[in-house]
Amino acid sequence: MTISSSLNAGVAGLAANASRLATISDNIANSNTFGYKRAETGFHSMVISNGTGTYSAGGVRVTSQRLIDQAGSLVTTANSTDLAVRGRGFLPVTTANSVGDSNDTEFPMRLSTTGSFRTDSQGYLVTETGMVLLGWPASADGTVPTFPRDTVDGLEPIQVNVNQFAGEPTTRMNLGVNLPATETEAGADGTPLELSVEYYDNLGTSQNVMVSFTPTVPGTGSSNEWTMTLRDSASGGAVIGEYTMVFDDSRASGGTLQSITAVSGGPYDPATGAFNVNVAGGPIEISVGGLSEGTGITQLSDSFAPTQITKDGSPVGNMISVDVDQNGFVQATFDIGITRTIYQIPLVDLPNANGLRAMDNQTYQTTRESGSFFLWDAGDGPTGDIVGFALEESATDVAGELTQLIQTQRAYSSNAKVIQTVDEMLQETTNIKR
Repeated sequence: MTISSSLNAGVAGLAANASRLATISDNIANSNTFGYKRAETGFHSMVISNGTGTYSAGGVRVTSQRLIDQAGSLVTTANSTDLAVRGRGFLPVTTANSVGDSNDTEFPMRLSTTGSFRTDSQGYLVTETGMVLLGWPASADGTVPTFPRDTVDGLEPIQVNVNQFAGEPTTRMNLGVNLPATETEAGADGTPLELSVEYYDNLGTSQNVMVSFTPTVPGTGSSNEWTMTLRDSASGGAVIGEYTMVFDDSRASGGTLQSITAVSGGPYDPATGAFNVNVAGGPIEISVGGLSEGTGITQLSDSFAPTQITKDGSPVGNMISVDVDQNGFVQATFDIGITRTIYQIPLVDLPNANGLRAMDNQTYQTTRESGSFFLWDAGDGPTGDIVGFALEESATDVAGELTQLIQTQRAYSSNAKVIQTVDEMLQETTNIKR
């Protein structure tokens, strides 16, 4: 019985070391695979109850585990949509086959810590192995709505339309103009001074706010008063605002605004130095400067000159690049200089990452052992952030694997020697009686 148990223990040792050899060979084979998580084999003794004065070998059993929570180092790349998670968390991905099924409204989620994503023929961000990146879609204004965090509902395959156009309507305008003080003196001709300021409507089309400054000419002295009239080209030249402006002529604040009275249009706010007018596409805030500040509109000397006219908004432009910032926001950049958020990539976190089921292409599926997942904003909560222009290297340490390979080879040879010795002892037993 004791000799037989020794034979069984030797056989178990061969099988255990063969399993360890398999994990070592897999680790070494994937030493250059981006995002690969090394597998590890553990040995556990088995004890069989022994009688008095005898000992029966129990042998050994093995358990194998993939160390998914061990990250490899990051390397830089030249592709903006090469992504890697720096810290805790996983990128949500799905298979290209599920995206191609038009009947799917919910996509099976897999997890990955890195991926080289590029747009395919339909604009989806996909790896060479067919894994499609998932994210929450942003609204037209670039804000991301609130989505549930404990389910994949709301996650969509990220699709980038490389032929996409975008523009931004003008919502704010600053008027910096100097009006000639001599035009409000007695004897002036009272000719209105014209100024046209371009703005962009809701469709990115160029429109104009036409501003005329009409001086009030007194019979004697100087009035220091102007009537500012604003017209909208998109409304057929209709008046959208009229304001009476009086300027200070004191030694301390000469040339600055003393008061502004609204005849039509939105009221002037002295705190902000601005008022609102409604063009065809909606309201625009126009800033003319605060009272007694000397910024915006002034009245000095005898020259009419725009000093500083600025506005927001932009015409329609073409998308030229896509980047992902550290918080997971997918940003589309256009050739007109604007950047707009089109998706947000959350990071998936679980209580036990090593409980995930390993799948092909360095992806993983949730299991009961991994626990329930939660979708975090990248860089928030327990998760790390997302690094663009980077990939995660394999977690394999080749030097360490080769060292274990030597140990495994020696252990396998030793177990084979045990079996050989048992065979020889059994042969001696059969030779007792000839």
